[in-house]
Amino acid sequence: MSSITLPEPELDGTVSVDRAIARRASRRSFGAAPVSREDASRVLWAAQGVTHTRDGIEMRAAPSAGATYPLTLFLDVGPDGAKALPPGVFRYDPPSHSLERIRDTSVRSALTSAAGGQAVVRDAPAVLVVTADFERTRREYPDHGTRYVYMEAGHVAENVQLVCEAHDLCTCPVGAFSDESVKRTLDLPAELDPVYLLPFGHRR
Repeated sequence: MSSITLPEPELDGTVSVDRAIARRASRRSFGAAPVSREDASRVLWAAQGVTHTRDGIEMRAAPSAGATYPLTLFLDVGPDGAKALPPGVFRYDPPSHSLERIRDTSVRSALTSAAGGQAVVRDAPAVLVVTADFERTRREYPDHGTRYVYMEAGHVAENVQLVCEAHDLCTCPVGAFSDESVKRTLDLPAELDPVYLLPFGHRR
């Protein structure tokens, strides 16, 4: 499948972290404008992008217990959902900050059904699907690994919400969905389980 290199995210925004926190809200309706490649770049980088290297390990934007990094992100782009990105399903590669297109059509209808028909999933130009390999973290932390993975997914969701607020995008974290249906829809490998849906787009 084809690979798309994303533009480097702009790090000098005009909205402070304090202001983004104050404005943060779960927003469930979207404008008609498609998201740009730059929008996708910001959101994906805030979720799992590489920020620096420490002791030979590429550290990411969201904290991870023991730098185990169990999360894998998938992006579903709806028809006419993005400028300069074709519709379909993409897997995000943090080291190269790129998207690998793994399906050339959107799975939005199936994702919406898996989420109980929620309009926020149906109507968003793009939906970020956060999946996890729990064993990556459990191997290092047998007693608390599962907890740490869910905590990390929460860090990712908050990063996404704040970067959306800072750039006039909107998002609403969705946790109500059928795990098996999402797993089947994305044809996930056995080791990956879905933990979060993050629909995002422009405001009305």
